[in-house]
Order: sequence, then C-alpha cells, then structure tokens
Amino acid sequence: MNLSLSLRRLGLAALMLAPSLLWAHGISPEDRQRMLDGGNLQYIGLGASHMLTGYDHLLFLFGVVFFLTTFKDVAKFVTVFTLGHCITLIFATFYGITWNYFLIDAVIAVSVIYKGFDNIGGFQRVFEMEQSPSMLGAVFGFGLLHGFGLSTRLQQLPLGDDPTGMLLRILSFNIGVELGQIVALAGMVAVLAWWRHTHSFRRISHAANLGLIVAGTLLMLMQLHGYLHDTDPNGFRFPAEEHRHIHEDMDVEKSVDSSRNKL
Repeated sequence: MNLSLSLRRLGLAALMLAPSLLWAHGISPEDRQRMLDGGNLQYIGLGASHMLTGYDHLLFLFGVVFFLTTFKDVAKFVTVFTLGHCITLIFATFYGITWNYFLIDAVIAVSVIYKGFDNIGGFQRVFEMEQSPSMLGAVFGFGLLHGFGLSTRLQQLPLGDDPTGMLLRILSFNIGVELGQIVALAGMVAVLAWWRHTHSFRRISHAANLGLIVAGTLLMLMQLHGYLHDTDPNGFRFPAEEHRHIHEDMDVEKSVDSSRNKL
C-alpha cells in the first residue's frame, strides 16, 4: 500500500467521522442537566470524559510523545502542557474570559498540524532551520491555548454565582481533565513503546505524522465551517447569556410537561 493511498483512506475516514469530531467538545443538554442536579463529582466525571473524547487534545498529545523514549522526557513535556492548560482553564473560567469556541478549536487544530510538521522534520526541510523552535516553549504555549478551549466549554455550564462554589466546580472539572489525560497518555505511551520495537515503526512513523497533519487540517476546516454556518457567528457565547438560555429552555420544557400533565 503506497503512502498516497494511505493518506486518501485516512482523509476519507476522517470525513466520515466529521460530525462527531466537530461536536466532540460540545456540552450536551443531558450533561447540563446533570451538572445542575449533581455536585463536584459530576464535574470531575465530565472533565475526564471531555478529555477522553477531545480528539484535538489527544492528537496533539500523541504528537508530543510520539518520539519521546524516556519517562523523564514524557514527564517533562506533559508537565509543561498540563501547567499551560491548567492556567487558562482555571483563570479564564473564573474571570469569565471567553471567545467563540469554533474559532478557538480551529486554532487548537493548528497545534496538531504544528506537531505533526515538526515530527517529520518540517522546519529543517521547508525552512532550512538547523533545529526546530523550542519545543518546550511551544508545548507550553499550546497548553495555554488548549486550556482556553476547555474553558469555553466549561463556561457553558451553570457554575453558580458564589465565588467559592464556582472555584470548586472549576477545580473539580480540572481534576477530571487531568485524570482523563493520565489514562489517555498511559495508553499512548504503552502502544508507542511496543510499536518502537517492531519493524513497522521506522517505515510507518513518517506516514503517521503526515496523518496528524491531515487530521489537524480537517479539524481546522470543520471548525471554520461550523463558525461560518453558525446561526450567530459573531456571538462569543458569553457565559451569562448561555446560562440564561439554558434556564429558559428548561423553563419551556417544564411548561410543556406541565400542560401535558393537566390535559
């Protein structure tokens, strides 16, 4: 099987998964209601499931650890990434700093493209650089960006008006994200450690990172498509407005149910 055929099949598979990829970060009505009914443990569970289904986060992490062979290196890069996304997740959510999530996710997809490009030696081949830009700095910067993306989703949930309660919910969600990240990384590192000892690794590793570039590009295009076809493309989904809409929808549903019961 030649490389071009492999990439075409990868692209076709990604397009078939497009709807689920596009809405991977969405907060469903069921999750919203569960947050209203539950406590901090619900936020931990949601954070973990959000990371484990966050395709862009997982693809970026896969690219980061792809060529790392020692526990020290994995721990160093993952710690820097974690520090970055914790900062923006906590502070942006607490202070209500947000932006249109389609655009944020489009930029996050660029981080996947960047890491795949770096892994195939793109900076050396295309820009004739002796070495890539500081990868630790890049991973930290992208960590800040990924945390901001997580924050835009968390701000869709009812976090309450009490600062202490709000902070506890944010920290609970963040703990869940870290637990999900640990589970995902454990699987990635185990698979890569096994794969490096097979003959196929050297042969397919380049194609796998080209696949990261293709996947990142498709994710970016899908998020831009979502932004351009959004019913309110200039709306930045400020949490107060989103929170109000959630409760308005719930009130409507309750009114309908009440009317049906009377009939």
